[in-house]
Amino acid sequence: MTTATTALPTPPPATRRRGGGGKLRALRRNRLALTGAVIAAVFVLAAVFAPLIAPYDPAQPDFGNVLAEPGWAHWLGTDDLGRDQLSRIVHGARASMQVGLVAVVLAFVVGVPLGLLGGYYGRFADSAVSRLTDTMLAFPFLVLAVGLAAILGPSLTNATIAIGISQIPAVIRITRAETLRLKHVDYVGAAIVNGGGDVTVLFRHILPNATSALIVQATVGIPAAIIGEALLSFLGLGVQPPDPSLGVMLSGAQSFLAPAPWLAVFPGLAIVAATLAFNLLGDGLRDVLDPRGGTR
Repeated sequence: MTTATTALPTPPPATRRRGGGGKLRALRRNRLALTGAVIAAVFVLAAVFAPLIAPYDPAQPDFGNVLAEPGWAHWLGTDDLGRDQLSRIVHGARASMQVGLVAVVLAFVVGVPLGLLGGYYGRFADSAVSRLTDTMLAFPFLVLAVGLAAILGPSLTNATIAIGISQIPAVIRITRAETLRLKHVDYVGAAIVNGGGDVTVLFRHILPNATSALIVQATVGIPAAIIGEALLSFLGLGVQPPDPSLGVMLSGAQSFLAPAPWLAVFPGLAIVAATLAFNLLGDGLRDVLDPRGGTR
């Protein structure tokens, strides 16, 4: 006798990969997303190879070139201690990328399991996760990050932890919403009827099909983390001088805005370029990977 379970739909793994070439072509046709991807790649490469790219030691003062204007010797000028601005921006981008990537990974490591737990099991688990998320969302992202960094103490590591924790609620909400949607589709029901356990259903059928929305959330979280790191360093809660950071450079430029405006202009432009690049990339990925994102 043929059982009823044989007629139920099963989730072929290939269906999740179908159309990958078309999505890549669509992303290439999106000029803004492609521009964002190129700029973001430049920042990542600059962060990785900062010691090789920077023309000078970013912490080495040169009192013979204090507040030198941009020129051939120092393309972006020097600061009040004669340190090369270009070298400090390149090394500052390393701190920004480190915080951006590590903080997002931290948020995903904590937020994705909680979102899966609440969305899949519902009832008490969903209530507990939702109350935790609502409590954290009661504080704006930057306010929560500043408060946590002040509690943990000023350092790049603590700033990364503070920003990562502050991004957990957004990751939980995205994961929970995708889990609530996906747990009612046919192939998940088929997997449950055919004897699939909770771990199998969650990590073989729900999570892989939620990766599109999570990738988009990651590209949104990285620029937020970059701005958060710059703010914390500006306030003295992140990178500590003389180590270079875009936020530290902006903080030090306050006293020299009139005689040396380049001290604030170039680090500010670097922050704008990095955040804009990841936002453009995120918008392009959302259009390609998650077409519901524009209306959700």
